[in-house]
Amino acid sequence: MTISTADRLAIHELLALHGHLSDAGAFDRMTEVFTDDVVYDMNEYGAGLVHGLAALRDMAIELGDRNPVGHHVTNIIIAATDGDTVLVRAKGIGVATDGTVGSVTYDDIVRRTPDGWRIAHRRVVPRRRPLAP
Repeated sequence: MTISTADRLAIHELLALHGHLSDAGAFDRMTEVFTDDVVYDMNEYGAGLVHGLAALRDMAIELGDRNPVGHHVTNIIIAATDGDTVLVRAKGIGVATDGTVGSVTYDDIVRRTPDGWRIAHRRVVPRRRPLAP
């Protein structure tokens, strides 16, 4: 099934909003980005699965200054699966307080809700090594 241009734009803006809200510490507005029952997969970082918005907020607050000071989302690819659920892959660039930079891949399941598109599941995969020829 194809996805409309308007839906594509809304999903791109959804992923961009996550970075702005995270960097501002606006965790009370994360309902604009995630479903209440979001599953946030941090297995690659040893943090397991985080279930729900409240747990996600608590994790971010607990990380404190270990959170990136900048979340930048790029290279967004949307694959329509049905009218109300899409698979989205994006690259993330995070800037730490010491100026180091890291790269991740976000693998998201994004669902249409009565309030608009929201991320229902996110898997964060860090990029730690370049490709070898």
